Amino acid sequence: MASPSRRLQTKPVITCFKSVLLIYTFIFWITGIVLLAIGTWGKVSLENYFSLLNEKATNVPFVLIGTGTVIILLGTFGCIATCRASAWMLKLYAMFLTLIFLVELVAAIVGFVFRHEIKNNFQSNYKMALRQYNATGDYRSAVVDKIQKTLHCCGVTNYTDWKDTDYYLGKGFPKSCCKIEDCSPQKDTDKVNTEGCFVKVIAIIESEMGVVAGISFGVACFQLIGIFLAYCLSRAITNNQYEIV
Repeated sequence: MASPSRRLQTKPVITCFKSVLLIYTFIFWITGIVLLAIGTWGKVSLENYFSLLNEKATNVPFVLIGTGTVIILLGTFGCIATCRASAWMLKLYAMFLTLIFLVELVAAIVGFVFRHEIKNNFQSNYKMALRQYNATGDYRSAVVDKIQKTLHCCGVTNYTDWKDTDYYLGKGFPKSCCKIEDCSPQKDTDKVNTEGCFVKVIAIIESEMGVVAGISFGVACFQLIGIFLAYCLSRAITNNQYEIV
């Protein structure tokens, strides 16, 4: 058992660790709110693009929302563990932080490795949406209209992609291809946007997902600090039998 004098000498060190860990935990808790907000924002702003990907891609915003929620709960647990100076709770806190870090690391690696597959998947699904376009309320047709109208584009690579579709053979270009509001282009190429949508959509996805990836990576690296602090404080409490009365 450690002597009383040693415990007294160690007390300021442990108090310092506690203060730093409490500050970290509060910031970590805030990052959970940030991820929750980013997931919600991604679900709203990128929903049109995700809907033309596979079902796994559409779950990305929900993964961020879930991760943010877990971090908020874990941050609350870490704050309680630090205030109570419980060695076993701090070790559990460090273990949870490590687990989340590994999950985020694997998710980042998988996303990087399969980024080209995501682009190809979007392009093939967009072409399929054009072939099946009917302008009667089908959700894929509605997504195509919204993308073309918002980005002022027409087709996948250019407006000629529409010429191989059944819709074009019967009615011409859809109104969402128009250069001006409420035109009836039919088969008049002078009235439609000639630039394709794929390049524009990929640029937007890479830009906005880059922000999401950057923040997520920052949060993951930030967790390493928490793992170190929680482990050090737990070890100090265990070795010196320090308790708060």
